[in-house]
Amino acid sequence: MSLLPWIPVVTLVGALLALVAGARSAAAARAVALLTALFGAVAAGVAAARFAPSNELVTLVDVPWITQLGIRYHLAVDGISLSLVVLTALAATSGVLFSWTVAERVGEFFALYLTLVAGVYGVFLSADAFLFFVFYEIAIVPKYFLVAGWGSTRREYGAMKLVLYSFAGSALVLAGLVWTYGAGGAEGFSFGALTEAASRMSYGENVAAFGLVFFGFATLAGLFPLHTWAPTGHVAAPTAASMLLAGVVMKLGAYGCLRIALPFYPVGFAAWQMVIGWLAVAGIVYAGLVALVQRDFKFVIGYSSVSHMGFVMLGLATGEVEALAGATLQMFSHGVIAGLLFGVVGRMVYEREHTRDLVELEARPMHRRLPGAAAVFVLAGLASMGLPGFSGFPAELKILVGAWSFHPIWAVAAVVGVLVAGAFTLRVMQRAFFGQFSAACGLGAGAETDDGGERLSLPEKLGAGLLLAATIVIGLKPDLLLDWIMPALQSPAFHFAASKVVP
Repeated sequence: MSLLPWIPVVTLVGALLALVAGARSAAAARAVALLTALFGAVAAGVAAARFAPSNELVTLVDVPWITQLGIRYHLAVDGISLSLVVLTALAATSGVLFSWTVAERVGEFFALYLTLVAGVYGVFLSADAFLFFVFYEIAIVPKYFLVAGWGSTRREYGAMKLVLYSFAGSALVLAGLVWTYGAGGAEGFSFGALTEAASRMSYGENVAAFGLVFFGFATLAGLFPLHTWAPTGHVAAPTAASMLLAGVVMKLGAYGCLRIALPFYPVGFAAWQMVIGWLAVAGIVYAGLVALVQRDFKFVIGYSSVSHMGFVMLGLATGEVEALAGATLQMFSHGVIAGLLFGVVGRMVYEREHTRDLVELEARPMHRRLPGAAAVFVLAGLASMGLPGFSGFPAELKILVGAWSFHPIWAVAAVVGVLVAGAFTLRVMQRAFFGQFSAACGLGAGAETDDGGERLSLPEKLGAGLLLAATIVIGLKPDLLLDWIMPALQSPAFHFAASKVVP
């Protein structure tokens, strides 16, 4: 029996236990959070080891829920969703490890954290659109409290902006799905029922409904110009929340576009396709250029996330199987890399140096003060640049090949974005870790420790090692995920893409 359907339930129970344990002991709350995250990781790992790739969703559990509306508690999995479940398990476990030093209201922190994680798992496993939406909302609500309660720079503003954008996007999604349910005469909210209902809508209705659903999801995915919540929210959020926001929560929006918007409304997708592609390209280049001039270390990573998510949206815009596979692989890749980058900036650097200002960091010998953080960031930065040997390389390559076959100008513009990404990554790497020590900065003697620099803690090493291993393993062996993803894209649900397969 698969443990996958139990992951959201156990994670929610873990959230409640962490809250109760935190009232007595911070250490107990941390232990509950880690054990809960490890359960998800083990369950995902066992499912991955036993998974047989298929061109259809494999039902895990399917029972009636709201029978009057045909809504069911239906969880299912295929290669696409399993890839993202594995990503969530990695990000959740690493986030707990990077949050080991949280000292304020520890039980409440991990209760909200695990509730968010449970919602993410539920989204990736849902096979009923209404259930999908419920889990989607469960993942959104805790974000506000995590950022507002434990965040830093303009945390209340960042939390409110993040949640308002998220709720506005989800309202568009709900409106589009309810419209489809009513106008198409659907018998329920299953993916198949709504796909059939959408096919019975008029051309104008289909195009409009697609616009509502796609751009509602794309708001959370950070599609330009709906992206402005992302850098602000990332910067304001505590480390673990930043890791989850960039690592998996933004993927909820992209996954919604891939799983619901494109298959349900292929007619609407064709009408909006060029608009989506140009917006994706604009986001890649624009966010990269903005990252290039940022002074706040965390803002650089925030805008970097928007730029890299632009590649995901570009892959979706092409509608090509190869590019869709690349987009899914990029979701996984960016999830582990962005999580690692935010872990370095928020936990390893900011909590020790109490600044994210690149001018101030440049005046400190950071490669000597924090050699471990410098080493991890260099590797994560190389991965973020998409160099061979890391997961970003095969993902971006497949997207660029698909974009070239559909619209060569998109591919050329995206390559410009790759070059800009290399520029801002090398810039921040140099300024943050390899600047010249200046006595005028007021650090004085003792800036360098006698033992060669401050060492990383064991939880930091484990969290960073987990994410680094993931990006390197998939970079060297992308077929581990592509062998799951490609059969899933041969599903009848993706018929609009399967017809474009190049022999």
